[in-house]
Amino acid sequence: MAAYDNLDRPFLAGEWRKGTGDTLTNLCPWDESTIFEMPGATPADVDEAFEAAAEAQKEWAKLPPSARAAKMHAIADIIEARKDEIAGWIVREVGGTKLKAALELMLVTQVVRTEAASLPFMAEGAILPEDLPGKESRTYRRPVGVVALVSPWNFPLQLTARTLFPALALGNGVVVKPSSDSIVTGGTIFAAIAEEAELPPGLVAVLPGSGKAIGDAVVQHPIGSVVSFTGSTPVGRKVGQAALKSDKLKSLELELGGNSPIVVLDDADVDYAVEASVWGKFIHQGQICMIANRIVVEDKIYDEFAEKFVARTKKLVVGQREDPACMVGPVINRDQLDKVMELIGKSGATKALGGEADGLVIPPHVFTDVAEDDALVANEIFGPVAPIQRARDEEHALKLANATEMGLSSSVFSRDEGRALRFARQVQAGMTHINDQTVNDSPFSPFGGAKNSGIGRFNGRWAVEAFTATHWISVQHEKRQFPFSADDVPG
Repeated sequence: MAAYDNLDRPFLAGEWRKGTGDTLTNLCPWDESTIFEMPGATPADVDEAFEAAAEAQKEWAKLPPSARAAKMHAIADIIEARKDEIAGWIVREVGGTKLKAALELMLVTQVVRTEAASLPFMAEGAILPEDLPGKESRTYRRPVGVVALVSPWNFPLQLTARTLFPALALGNGVVVKPSSDSIVTGGTIFAAIAEEAELPPGLVAVLPGSGKAIGDAVVQHPIGSVVSFTGSTPVGRKVGQAALKSDKLKSLELELGGNSPIVVLDDADVDYAVEASVWGKFIHQGQICMIANRIVVEDKIYDEFAEKFVARTKKLVVGQREDPACMVGPVINRDQLDKVMELIGKSGATKALGGEADGLVIPPHVFTDVAEDDALVANEIFGPVAPIQRARDEEHALKLANATEMGLSSSVFSRDEGRALRFARQVQAGMTHINDQTVNDSPFSPFGGAKNSGIGRFNGRWAVEAFTATHWISVQHEKRQFPFSADDVPG
């Protein structure tokens, strides 16, 4: 089985093309070396990609559910057969550790084999009650047509797959614009998989290119019916605004930034909460939308928790590319390094653990006695920095947890599950996990945020709602009497 090639060019209308747009440079965060340079896609490529996807989608949508499900299983087989090759790209292109690559591949396989292969059988219609004599009301689910997918760089394989494969399984075509920091793992690797799985030519297009060059063209294209975007809240706002300027109204699936809290109540199992919190803060060096951005601990156990958290963090393997136990690798690029270091510099909290960056590898930092307005809790860090806040009591802990304009993920630890549930139901977030950390995803559970963390939900029946449209069709089985006078109207 030969390794994939041609991953340094756009894929559209069933063909690999040499780009003619602005030059993109793909860098390896581990050593900042150049992996490849490539000319990106152009607005003309966007037009051709959408037109080809729309044409291919017509026949694809007509296939029976079992045929589309079979293609999803075939894709899962390909991913499993090529897992080492794909994992290598995750490590190389986005600075992933081997641990992160293995985790991301597991999640993607679940998306394809467990979720997407089931979705063709979940697009259900209904027969609805009607008062009119002889009338029957039916609802049908049909594909939306073509989905525009703008994917991020941090967990690119998973965050592309969770839109791409459900949308395909439900009968749609997809045009993908990956981040310029994850051209392969968020884009062209999927084009190669689609080609190997023999999906209809044109059904999937992948268009690497800068947001400035083709972003609006992808989001606003009149053929696209749904825009699926994962990324920061400021960019998500711009995507939403651009979509509204399109001549065609579009549905939006936006999974945006987070400022997710882990809350440790005073009756929690401290050792377990520490273990979970260290993992949920430092996996992929904190560059995950649902990562624990801050940790809130009740005063009674605060000192014990903070001491054990620092001790456990010191044991993490850092910056060792080939070590399967490495937890913390490099941040994605120099801009991200500078942003994280700037936030560290602005903090007025006590530094309990830190160190100097080695290239793009920032060693784990832990800050204690963090004020409510500290820069580290007021902003999404997206780096290996753990601010631990002290809560006076449970009420104060809830206040701190909700003291953000974001509301993606969250978690709470307590030995009393009833107490934890009462707390969880008051957290202003799209997801809250009891006695677990914040980084959770499940193929049939609703993934999404509240407040400024996004709109819409991914996975399972929520994917059906996102990537199909409801069509009401009524049938008048017998002639009805039409009112031509107000006196003829019942009631």
